[in-house]
Formats: sequence, C-alpha cells, structure tokens
Amino acid sequence: MVSRLPDLTIGVQFPFPTDVYESRMTTLGTPLSPSATRVMLLGAGELGKEVLIALQRLGVETIAVDRYEHSPGQQVAHHAHTIDMSDPEQLKALIGAVKPHLVVPEIEAIATPALEELEAAGQVRVIPTARAARLTMDREGIRRLAAETLGLPTSPYRFCDSLDALRQAIDSGIGYPCIVKPVMSSSGKGQSRIDGPEDIEAAWNYAMSGGRVSHGRIIVEGFIDFDYEITLLTVRAKGADGQIETHFCEPIGHLQKAGDYVESWQPQPMASKALLKAQEVARKVTSDLGGLGVFGVELFVKGDEVWFSEVSPRPHDTGLVTMISQWQSEFELHARAILGLPVDTTLRRPAASAVIYGGVDAKGVVYEGIDDALRIPQSDLRLFGKPESFVNRRMGVAVAYDDTVDAARERARRVAGCVKVKVADIQS
Repeated sequence: MVSRLPDLTIGVQFPFPTDVYESRMTTLGTPLSPSATRVMLLGAGELGKEVLIALQRLGVETIAVDRYEHSPGQQVAHHAHTIDMSDPEQLKALIGAVKPHLVVPEIEAIATPALEELEAAGQVRVIPTARAARLTMDREGIRRLAAETLGLPTSPYRFCDSLDALRQAIDSGIGYPCIVKPVMSSSGKGQSRIDGPEDIEAAWNYAMSGGRVSHGRIIVEGFIDFDYEITLLTVRAKGADGQIETHFCEPIGHLQKAGDYVESWQPQPMASKALLKAQEVARKVTSDLGGLGVFGVELFVKGDEVWFSEVSPRPHDTGLVTMISQWQSEFELHARAILGLPVDTTLRRPAASAVIYGGVDAKGVVYEGIDDALRIPQSDLRLFGKPESFVNRRMGVAVAYDDTVDAARERARRVAGCVKVKVADIQS
C-alpha cells in the first residue's frame, strides 16, 4: 500500500512528544494500526531502500520521502511522498501531517534548520540528531568540527567562494596536487584532482555543476600520499544497561574513480596501531555528533598514520558489501540501533562489492545477463530499480564472498560484468 502526499498544514500537534520516545522504543507496534511505530526516511535511494526493508522486518511502519517519484525506497515503503526536502515549509508541513516517531535523513540536501526547529520544540526525534544532520550536510561544517574543534588530523584545506580565491588558496599553501569538492555533494559528484594551474578553471566549473545544492563554495584539500583509504562503519547503540556504546565493523577498503566508489571490500588489512588510531578518530567524531545509528567514517591511512576525511551519519555506499560480509548488514545495524535494539557487528567472511553503472541515458531500462551473473557461485546481486538511467549512475551492485579479499573482489567484478543495462525496446 502506497499513499501519496495529503493536504498538509503547518503546526499540527504531534501526538508522540519525544519525552516518551524512550518508552515507545522498548516495544514496537503493528504497521498501519494505531499502535504503529512510524519511521520517516528523508531520501529514499538504494541505501534508504535497504534501511526501509530492515525496518519493515522489525514491524515498523515506513515513510519514504524523496525529490523524485518512484525512487527505490518509495517502491517498498508503506507510504511515499515526493517533495523538495530543501524547502523548510514543505518539510515541516509533511512531518506535521505524517507525525513520525523518528525522522532519518538519508541525503545531504535537506532543510536541516527546520529539523533543528522541530527537534528543539520536542516535536520529532531526528536520527542521529538534527545538529549532526546540519554539521554533516556540507563539508565545511564537518571539516571545521573535526579539525578546528576536535583537533583530529586532516589534510590541509581552504574554503573558496570564487575561482580567484581557489587560485590564491592553491598558490598560498595548498599546492599541487590538490582535490576540489563542492561543499555539498554525494557519490563524488563535482570532485576532481588538480595537478597544475591549467586544471583549476575546469575543476571549479565541475564543482559548481556537481553540488546537490548550489552554494558557489568549494573546499580545496592538500593531497595526502596515503597507502589506502577506508570506511570505518561506527555504530552507536544502546547496551544492556541502557547506556550508549560504540561498536566498530571491520574496516572497509574501497576503490574510487572521479570521487565515486566502484569497488569495496571487507576486511581491509591494517596494522593494529593504525586500526586503533582509526577507531579513536571515529569514536571522537561520532561521540561529538551524538545520537544513535550507523556512521560512515572515511579515513586515509599511510603506515601507522591516520587522517580524518569525512563522516556520514547514516549507512555508507561502500558498506553495501556488508550485505554479504557481516551477520548484520549496515542497514540492519542502523535499523536496530535507532530503535534502541542490540547490534552485532561480527564479520562472517571476506567479501567484496562491485558497482553496476547505467552506461546509457534512458528511462525504464532493462537488464540483460542477470542469469549469467547469478550462476557465479558465492555471489548475489541487487538491482536498485531506479526509474531513470544515466551513464555514470549507480544502478545496481554485485556482492560476493570467498576465502580471501582478493578472490572475493575478482568474483564480484565478474558478477557485475555480466549485467548490461539496455534501452528498453517497447513495442506499441
């Protein structure tokens, strides 16, 4: 059953103030009934879809909100709404009409001041917190928190509002090579490497076109000559005594192209000293952000040294590998943690994921080679069901396990390579 956007009014009295949140989360209700526990996801792409499924397995009533119709999560949720989530009035009106117990931001382009306003008024509980959503929605907030407030090691950086400011920042200390990113973007959009003065203008223009919301502002980072980068999935969940505990998944290694992940694997081999440092950095930043749930902490590693890169207060795209590598995937961990339930971050076996890209610009595409892909043992496939394909859009993912990470990576690549996205030949 899927519902569409109802007539909305602002200032509706919320029936479940957050002072009863703790008691409600000790029990779960029945979907589509007066006792239902309702969770709203703001952003319902492929990651949100898996969170929604994990919540539904626990009997939660789910509400999927996105900026376009028929997003992956909207296809499976109990209720689906399409709004401009960066519009504070639309966002407040929808939350006021639906009255969810929890609001879970799954993307960056959200009117976070509206969430802070509602949370401060005791009208909704934001996961992990409205403050965390605001700080991490753009790279400036989280980088200043990590480097300037918490004193975590990071690459050198500057924020720039113009092409001239970018040139000056590079010439006055950042140097070459360096990385330019929009202050708000996802999946590497708008991110590029500058190797010399001739690359600056193209990098600026690409950053301006790649942001989720145009701010006319970028971050330029000095290049760190790292050995590898990891995602350390960090879970804040309640223990048996009701106190919040921090859990770590095994580190996830990943390969990126143009800032977007194309492969990930777990576990990434690390020296014990480096792993302890990574966990310390992740614990500091997630403890400051607070709340419950999964955080995707991205880190650079060279030898025993670790640098903070970014953090997402939600499941991470590189963590898609956990659907086959862990007893509880990052999506199950997130669902359990935000509901106050126990979590288990145990690794089952070495595994890997490989992205399936659209390769074509078309709507209503078809997929070929699925049968060949699924004949490869020790593997699985997720096709996201996105209504429109783009050449560089992530349309699915292959996951595989094996005795070693290298073997699992090779197997996942084989599975992904079997699947071809084609323009549908629909006969009238």
